[in-house]
Amino acid sequence: MSDANPKNKLVRSEQWQAVRKSLLGQWKERPEWCCAQLRRYLGSLSSTSNDKIKVVMNYLTGTGFRTGKIKPPCAIKLRTQLSSEIKLRKSKGAW
Repeated sequence: MSDANPKNKLVRSEQWQAVRKSLLGQWKERPEWCCAQLRRYLGSLSSTSNDKIKVVMNYLTGTGFRTGKIKPPCAIKLRTQLSSEIKLRKSKGAW
């Protein structure tokens, strides 16, 4: 991976890596807890950074979710809320 890619820097942040690692192997048994961890990382959707939204949206559209292996309703709801926030920011020219 190249450090020249800004996306790599986002994904490599210590804060995100700690959240991501805490979720490993937890979705099946504790989906609500996992969603709560993602929400805590994001903070208020209306004021969180675009970068955090991008990282979590990328995570929620990854292979486990895309293939249906991970599909708790809370994750679907969060993904929908993130998508709406992205659309809102784009319409305001803030994306």
